[in-house]
Amino acid sequence: MKFMETFSRLVGAGFLLALWTCLSAAQSGKDVRDSMAVTYHFVQIDGVNVFYREAGPKDAPAILLLHGFPSSSRMFDPLFPLLADKYHLIAPDYPGFGHSEAPPPEKFQYTFEHLANIVDRLTETLRLTKYTMYMSDYGGPIGYRLALAHPDRVAALIVQNAVAHDEGLEEKIWAPRRAFWADRASHEDRVRAGLMSAEIAKMRHLGNSPHPDRYNPDLWTDEAAFLARPGMAQIQIELFYDYRSNVGQYPAYQEYLREKKPPTLVLWGRYDPNFSVRETDAIGRDVPNAQINILQAGHFALDEASAEIASLIRKFMG
Repeated sequence: MKFMETFSRLVGAGFLLALWTCLSAAQSGKDVRDSMAVTYHFVQIDGVNVFYREAGPKDAPAILLLHGFPSSSRMFDPLFPLLADKYHLIAPDYPGFGHSEAPPPEKFQYTFEHLANIVDRLTETLRLTKYTMYMSDYGGPIGYRLALAHPDRVAALIVQNAVAHDEGLEEKIWAPRRAFWADRASHEDRVRAGLMSAEIAKMRHLGNSPHPDRYNPDLWTDEAAFLARPGMAQIQIELFYDYRSNVGQYPAYQEYLREKKPPTLVLWGRYDPNFSVRETDAIGRDVPNAQINILQAGHFALDEASAEIASLIRKFMG
C-alpha cells in the first residue's frame, strides 16, 4: 500500500515536472516568435518623421540595415525572418525614401552628410551603442560617415555592393554622372531622366543576371511608383548631385578601413551594372582579413541570394 502511495506521488511529481517543462518550452517558443515579429515605427528626428522597421531581441547583437537608391528599408524584408531569431535588426528609411517624410529641398538639405546625421540621431534615440552595419549602395556613404564619426560604436561592417574606392565605379556608367557633377546645368536633364526611368529601375535589379525569372517585377514597379510621387524628382536629383561628396571622401573611408580594420564581410552581387567587382579587391587591400564573397546576384543581391546572404551573416557574426 505504501509502495503504491509512493509510486503515485512520484508519477504525479513527474507529470507536473513534464507539464512545467512543456509550458516553459511553449512560453519560450512564444517569446522567440514575439521577438521575431517585425514592428513598424515612426519617430521625429530634427523635425522630420522618420520610419523604421525592427525585429529581434533588443538585447541581441544589433544590425543596422542601410538601404540604397531608389529602395527603402523594404529591401531587407527577406532577411528579417532569416535573422530575427538571433539579431536585433533595425532598418530605417532615409528622409525622402520609403515611408519617411519627404520635405521639399527648400525645407530640407538633401545631402549624404545630413542623411547620415539623421540616421546617427536615430541610433541614439534607440540607444544603439554598438552595431554592425549592413551597407548597400547609398547605405555605403551613410554608413562610412557613421563609422568616421563613431568608430567605437561599429562592431563590424557588412558591405553589399557599396563603394569606397574609385575602382568600384564602372567608368562607362559613371562618366556622364561625373560630367553632371562638374557642370550641373549642362547635364541635369539627362541624369534626371536616368534616375527617374522605370526601365532603368528594372535594370538596376536585373543587371546582366542569367536568371531574370527569379526577380519579382513588384520590386521595380513599386520603385517606379515611388519615384513618380510629386516632388520626388527634385529631391533625388539634389541628393545625387551631392554624391560627388562621397567620392571626395573616399580617401577618408579608406584610411578608416586601413587603420581600424573592422571585421568586414563583403557580399558582392557580380551582375551589378553600376558598381564594379573591382571594389572587392580594393577592400581586400585595406582590410586583408575581410571575408569576401562574390555572389550569383545583382546590385540588389537580396533579390536573388537572401538565404545565402543570411547564412554568411550568421557564420560571420557567430
